[in-house]
Amino acid sequence: MSERVRRAGVWGAATGVGSMPGGDAREAAKTVTGTFESAEQGIPYLAELPARGPGADMIGRSAGLLVDLYARVEPSGWRIGDHPGRDTRRARSWLGEDLDALEEFTQGYEGPLKVQAVGPWTLAAALELRNGEAALSDPGACRDLAGSLAEGLRAHLADVRRRVPGADVVLQLDEPSLIAVLRGQIKTASEYRTHRAVDRQLVESTLRDVLAVHGVDGGPTVVHSCAPDVPFALLRRAGADAVSFDFALLTERDDEVIGEAVEGGTQLFAGVVPGVDGPLSDPAGSVMGVRSLWRRLGLNPGSLAESVTVTPSCGLAGASPAYARQALAHCARAARSLADNPE
Repeated sequence: MSERVRRAGVWGAATGVGSMPGGDAREAAKTVTGTFESAEQGIPYLAELPARGPGADMIGRSAGLLVDLYARVEPSGWRIGDHPGRDTRRARSWLGEDLDALEEFTQGYEGPLKVQAVGPWTLAAALELRNGEAALSDPGACRDLAGSLAEGLRAHLADVRRRVPGADVVLQLDEPSLIAVLRGQIKTASEYRTHRAVDRQLVESTLRDVLAVHGVDGGPTVVHSCAPDVPFALLRRAGADAVSFDFALLTERDDEVIGEAVEGGTQLFAGVVPGVDGPLSDPAGSVMGVRSLWRRLGLNPGSLAESVTVTPSCGLAGASPAYARQALAHCARAARSLADNPE
């Protein structure tokens, strides 16, 4: 992990998951950077705006990052093709627009800055081969896809560092389909069967290889999943410095692995603020469950603010713009509540 990030203590602040509502890149960048305008307040991030359509969605954006692999939109979803087409160009254009907006609103900024991409297993479950089956069905295709993603991320991270030279870049891999991949729950094209479960060691080693494109430089890494039963231990072994999850989906059977993660130095990105419009409790109420977890685990309350980063439960693409702004500001206030009153 970057020593500058560690010294700043920003792991104890707040951030967003990634997606934002609407289609205005400048407005989204202004909201995100304005909410987290200093390292003490939280981690600004490169916003994703899926409402713009195919290519701005999480799969399309990450498909646009691939090196020597290309994807196009078919009626059934994204499919790997032989050459870059209109959909690839659109995805790259929108990413460039988002980066331009982020660069504009981070002039002179120094501190952590998060970027997100879909991880190799969710990408393999979502991208189709020429025969219409998921890339997940072909071990060789999975291997090629992970390697292409790693190369694309390496170039993407270098571009972000060039545009925002004062940033300590945090890489987040989004893996919402990871549990389904591990359990053999990804449906085939016919939807009558499912693809076989992928070996846990292969899942772990592939994630490790992709995370290593950033970790080799000491950059902090996060893996996000808003599905139940997040495999904390596997993600830790794969090299993730932090795990991002929907706090409401935890059960007490998760206590032991979470306690081991915290004691091992893993940061928890706790999704405690609803990702869609609705009433917000007071900031202290939003993190009440986190405090209760700490008491059950017998952990030092003083470590709470250092070990927990407050986030929405998932992306904010389904929220109204007004609520998205309120939710991010609420995350920052809830994080401050943890720091001021850990018990």
